[in-house]
Amino acid sequence: MVFTKRLREGVRRGRIRCSIRIWQKAHVTVGGRYPMDEGHILVESIEPIRRADITRELARESGFATVKELLGIAQHGPGRKHDRPIVLEDWQSAVVDAQPAAFLRGLFHSDGSRVANWATRVVAGERRRYDYPRWQFTNNSADIRGLCCYALDLVDVAWRQSNWKTISVSRRVDVARLDGLIGPKR
Repeated sequence: MVFTKRLREGVRRGRIRCSIRIWQKAHVTVGGRYPMDEGHILVESIEPIRRADITRELARESGFATVKELLGIAQHGPGRKHDRPIVLEDWQSAVVDAQPAAFLRGLFHSDGSRVANWATRVVAGERRRYDYPRWQFTNNSADIRGLCCYALDLVDVAWRQSNWKTISVSRRVDVARLDGLIGPKR
């Protein structure tokens, strides 16, 4: 069981005594001890609740100012996280505008790949195969794909949406530009 760094002091001091987690199945057990910094967390109880049961008071008791802030952190594993809006705050937009290459590097290292693609063409009556490199970014969230496209536009890289969840960069000059901006995945 992991708490974000900003919540740990409140947990240590006893101000935060509950935690909301959105899991498909419980990842902790009653009576279980889970390490946190120099100490541990002891789980005293687990109560299933519905999203509708998460109130502002419960969010505050968990260390969050609002239900929206809590739900932005509490989602783990499969579920509806791709249905919630992903929007950059003004300061985040300013960072992306100033450093789009760094933003793209993070996106592509996380959810992208550089692949060898191929196509066939009939030339002089003969079918020929052409191999070429291609960058692809795949994400279920339309908002995150939109942010990727926005950053690609900022660095003048042509892209297209090759299916409902994949953004492709295929033109030779644009692939070379991304190679220079993103570098190899690590």
